[in-house]
Amino acid sequence: MKCGEKTEVYSRVTGYFRPVANWNKGKQAEFSDRKTYDVTRAAAVVMPK
Repeated sequence: MKCGEKTEVYSRVTGYFRPVANWNKGKQAEFSDRKTYDVTRAAAVVMPK
């Protein structure tokens, strides 16, 4: 469902959560290039049941 409202995205940087919208353009571009992964799936691959 889309409501059309803007959302605020936070990222953890050196121990602090900061709104991505407050970052400079270069840091925002770097953030968009990051890959995310599911820690629970990664753990299942490393430590299968």
